[in-house]
Amino acid sequence: MKEHELTKDFIENACYRLDVSLRMIGRSFESLSDDDIWRRPNGVSNSVGNLMLHLRGNITQYAIAGLSGREDTRDRDSEFSATSGYGKVELLQMLGNTMEQAKSSIRNCSPEALLKIREVQGFRLSGTGIIIHVVEHLSYHTGQIAFWTKILKDKDLGFYDGMDLNTKNS
Repeated sequence: MKEHELTKDFIENACYRLDVSLRMIGRSFESLSDDDIWRRPNGVSNSVGNLMLHLRGNITQYAIAGLSGREDTRDRDSEFSATSGYGKVELLQMLGNTMEQAKSSIRNCSPEALLKIREVQGFRLSGTGIIIHVVEHLSYHTGQIAFWTKILKDKDLGFYDGMDLNTKNS
């Protein structure tokens, strides 16, 4: 496989995984009210609203500023101290817009950009490392949002409705 084919495949799979997580968050949000979004399970946990602000900040810092060299203006503490201020529609739109910018930054990476080492949030990462961080970090918090939604609503979220997940590999 040629270098540019491997780069393209990695980038497209990373963007696909970002889209899957955003779809799952959207499915979770279908069941949640604006009040549910800001509800905290206990004093040491974050609300879904906090997680959405955190994801937006993290993805901006890593994928947008980190990969494209834009200024890092993240205020991480405010992501966790918020207790209201945005409704679920606005939070989804904000994250969706951030994701589109992030995917654009990711898709603009050359093989050299994937290997280039940068310092992001105090960590030294290659472009590949930044992309892997963004995908896994989003996936981690997507799972938290889904879990909290299931606890609040006592229902399956139907992430894979219409798919036979018992199909064997071929």
